[in-house]
Amino acid sequence: MGSNKKEAGFLMMHAKHWNLTLSAPNLRRFLPYVLAGLMAAAIMVGWNIAFAQGDPPLQEVEDPATHLGNLTTMVAAFLVFFMQAGFAFLGAGLIRSKSTVNYMTKSFMDFAIASLSFWAFGFAIMMGTSAAGIAGTDNFFLLSGGNDWQVYVDWMFQMVFAGTAATIVAGAVAERTKTQAYFAYSFLIGAIIYPLYGHWVWNGEGWLAIMGAADYAGSGVVHAVGGFVALAGAAVVGPRTGKFNADGSANQLYGHNVPYVIIGTFILFFGWFGFNINGGASIGLNAINTLLAGATGAVVALYIQLIKSGKIDILMSCNGALAGLVGITAPVAYVDPWAAVVIGALAAPIMMISVTMIERVLKIDDPVGAVSVHGVCGLWGLLAVAIFASGNNDVTGLIGGSAALLLPQLVSMAVVLVWALATGFGMFFLLKFSMGVRLTEEEEMAGVDASEHGMEAYQMS
Repeated sequence: MGSNKKEAGFLMMHAKHWNLTLSAPNLRRFLPYVLAGLMAAAIMVGWNIAFAQGDPPLQEVEDPATHLGNLTTMVAAFLVFFMQAGFAFLGAGLIRSKSTVNYMTKSFMDFAIASLSFWAFGFAIMMGTSAAGIAGTDNFFLLSGGNDWQVYVDWMFQMVFAGTAATIVAGAVAERTKTQAYFAYSFLIGAIIYPLYGHWVWNGEGWLAIMGAADYAGSGVVHAVGGFVALAGAAVVGPRTGKFNADGSANQLYGHNVPYVIIGTFILFFGWFGFNINGGASIGLNAINTLLAGATGAVVALYIQLIKSGKIDILMSCNGALAGLVGITAPVAYVDPWAAVVIGALAAPIMMISVTMIERVLKIDDPVGAVSVHGVCGLWGLLAVAIFASGNNDVTGLIGGSAALLLPQLVSMAVVLVWALATGFGMFFLLKFSMGVRLTEEEEMAGVDASEHGMEAYQMS
């Protein structure tokens, strides 16, 4: 008995030293990670049992045209990867200085975490051999790559898109969300939410692809998925303290760094050329359409705001550019340049109306306008394919004289809206009741940087 008491005392002393207690909050905090680990282990064991025969060694394809195409794809992937820096600067500039470190941390780590979950599960579910057009069934952990190295190029390109979908949510839930809960979300969107809808549209065996739905670079697959998961997250987490008054009216909580926003927008605009260009004969058309839609969105948003307020608002112009870029992402290879201008011109007011509706009608706090820019304008991009596709790359919409795309595009819009909201609400409610998603009011008022990181972005003497 005496020995047992000594051992218990020793364990308690070290538990206190490391601040490890078996309290309910700590158990709730680590439960999702335990479950995720068990699920990953079960999938790995099952995969090894089912496919224990092994795979042929990978062989490099000796084809100059293939190498050139792969180089173009990889450069595009690197540009999309650099967009993470754009998201980090843009979002950090639009929130208060006391949450800057936290926002930058999320922008960095969501990409890292989503990379791992997409490697383990997401790529297989998205691009693997399809089961009834619903989900891929092979190449988990990239263990059965095939008989050439092309799979690695394909994985890299798809992965950076998955990272973009993950990071969209950061802005909508900024300044009041627990960092650990956000990390858990990042894993799930890279493993399940993004890949499944992506399989339906971008895997040639997916059911929406078979129906004829078209989304060249991801207005729906990337932006609408991220945007409407962001809407669910912002609704579950709730608004920032002080955002809404008792009568429901909204207060303006100003961001702290306009240069950050402009730098971030420049980086995103630059990276978007990688987003919308993946080799092929239409590379020049894709680049021109990307530039024209983004530029038009910026100009139209600026002048709408100037007419409304009498002031030139560069922040609204930046979001207008992003709205135009999101809108052109799906139809970029299918429309003529004049249509890209129209798509960007309409994306700006669509975004601005959506921002007002989300804040004043839905009473949802979205500090950076992520839901409107990515979610709502993502839907607009899908619809724009059915309207403006002129026959480029063998895709024809109403402008080209065919109404055949209208139904598939409307179905794809409805599916991505329902899918992203349903999985987003389900995931954030699961996190809320397991590990918790919201900071305490004291932690929020002190700033996420101080409460969760113990450091500040700006050291003031």
